[in-house]
Amino acid sequence: MHTTQEFEDIPSASQKSIKTPIHDLIMGSLEDDKAEDIIQIDLTGKTSIADSMVIASGRSTRQVAAISDHLLRKLKAAGLGSCTVEGLDKADWVLIDAGDTIIHIFRPEVRDFYNLEKMWTPDFRPNQEMANLDDLDDE
Repeated sequence: MHTTQEFEDIPSASQKSIKTPIHDLIMGSLEDDKAEDIIQIDLTGKTSIADSMVIASGRSTRQVAAISDHLLRKLKAAGLGSCTVEGLDKADWVLIDAGDTIIHIFRPEVRDFYNLEKMWTPDFRPNQEMANLDDLDDE
């Protein structure tokens, strides 16, 4: 599993809080299907939409679709057949809402463009990010 520098500072206690059988199923499925750059983000206390987020990449739309399909089948077999899925038709970015965990599976170019990891880092401040963009415009 790949951990970016931003997430290395997250305390280990927050990592333990996202360990559940469903989380293990998700991580195992992504690893089995050779998903790349898998990261997990603990959302506890940050938002009410989920307790954790998992972000991964596939090398092509075909691999993104296959990773997503396999994960959905495993979640259904585990009793989570009511997962909400978006983006499977194009497979550039597939979002799977598995209740307490939201899974994003991207093609690398799309993942780089949206950069969700940066948005959920502990020190992300939208106003500061906008100020940095304004500074670039002035140059």
